[in-house]
Amino acid sequence: MKLSGPFLFILATLMIDAIGIGIVFPIMPDLMIRVGADSTAEGAFWGGVMMSAYAAAMFLCGPVVGGLSDAYGRRPVLITALVTLTIDYVIMAMAQTYWVLLVGRVLAGMAGATYITATAYIADIAEKHERSAGFGMIGAAFGIGFVLGPALGGLASGWHLTAPFWIAALLSALNVAFGVFVLPESLRKENRRPFGKRDINPFGAITRAFVVPGLAVPLICIFVFEFANMVYPTLWAFWGREVFGWSGFTIGLSLSAYGVLIAAVQAGLLPQLTRHLGDFRTLVVATLAAVIGMVGFGFATAGWVVAIFLPIAAISDMAPPVMTAFAANRVGEDQQGLVQGVIGSLSSVAAVAAPLMMTGIFERFVHGTWLYFPGAPFLVAALMVVAIVPLVFRLRSSNPIR
Repeated sequence: MKLSGPFLFILATLMIDAIGIGIVFPIMPDLMIRVGADSTAEGAFWGGVMMSAYAAAMFLCGPVVGGLSDAYGRRPVLITALVTLTIDYVIMAMAQTYWVLLVGRVLAGMAGATYITATAYIADIAEKHERSAGFGMIGAAFGIGFVLGPALGGLASGWHLTAPFWIAALLSALNVAFGVFVLPESLRKENRRPFGKRDINPFGAITRAFVVPGLAVPLICIFVFEFANMVYPTLWAFWGREVFGWSGFTIGLSLSAYGVLIAAVQAGLLPQLTRHLGDFRTLVVATLAAVIGMVGFGFATAGWVVAIFLPIAAISDMAPPVMTAFAANRVGEDQQGLVQGVIGSLSSVAAVAAPLMMTGIFERFVHGTWLYFPGAPFLVAALMVVAIVPLVFRLRSSNPIR
C-alpha cells in the first residue's frame, strides 16, 4: 500500500492509541495507591477490574461503532473517537478516586473506534490483495506504540505521576488536528447502510455476522487465536518472575524486545510473505509458529531459551491480520464496519475471559497441585491453536466475495 496522508494518519492514530495503553504500565502500582489501594495485591486486583471494564465496554460498543461508521462514514466516527480519548486521558490525569479512573477506562473502551473504524478504513482504501499487508501495518503501528509507551511512561513519571496522561492527551489532540486536515471520507454513499436498532445489540451483530456465508470460519479462528494469545500479556510478568526471577526492568526489556520484533514482522516480513506465498500459506506459517512458540515457552527453564522462541512468537502475530483479511474479503463494502466491530467485540470477550482462565491455570500449577509446572498455561494456549487448524485449512477453499 502507498503511504498516503490518510494511511499515515491511520497508522499514527493506532500507534498513539498503543502508546496511550502502554504509557500507563510503569505507573499503575503508584496510580492505584494514589486512589486508595492499601497494598500492591489490592492495587493489582483493582487494576485488573479496570482492564476488564475497558474490554467489556469495547465488547458492548464495538458493533455499535462499526455500524455507525457503515451508516455515516469512517471520518466522523474516527474524529469523535479521538476527541473522546483525549478527554479520557484528561480525566485519568485529574482523577483522585478509583471510580473516576474506572469511568475513564469505560470511556476509552467506548471509543474503541480508533481500532475498529481505522481497520474498516484500511479495508475501504485497500485492494483485496493488499488487505493482509495493510492490516499487518496496523500491527506494526501497535508494536511500535507498545515499545514507546512504557518507556515514555517511565520517563514522564519522573516529572509527575500524572505526566504520562497529559502527554497522551496532547498526542491525541494533535492527532485530531492532523485528521481534520488530511483525512478524507473513505466510504462512498452508495456503499453505506442504514443504522438501526439491531446495531445496538452486540450479540445481535455477532449473530448476523456469523450467518454471513463464509464469515463464521475466520471469525471463530480469530476469537480462538486471540483467546490463546492472551496468555502473553496476562502471564508474561508473573511467569518471568516465577521461573527466572526476572526483575521489573528485565520484564520490561523483554516486552520491549517483543514489541520491536512484532513491528519488524508486521511491517517487513508479512507483506513479503503474502506477496510471495499468498494469504493462506502465510497463515499456515503463523499458526505453526504460534504452536512452536507457546510450547517452547511452556518448557523453558533458562533465559536463553526465551530469546530463541521470542522471534518465533513474533512471527505468529501475523495470524490475526491475515485472518482479519480473510473475514474482510468475505463481505461487501457496506458491511466492513460491522465485521470489524464484531472482530473487536470478539477480541474484547477474549480479553475479559482469557485472563481469568490463564491465571487460574497458572495458580493451580504453581501452588495448587502435586505437579509444579508454571508453563502449563502456554501449553493450554498451544492446544487451543491446534484445535483451530482444521478451520484454518477450510479457509483455503472458501471463496471471497466478488
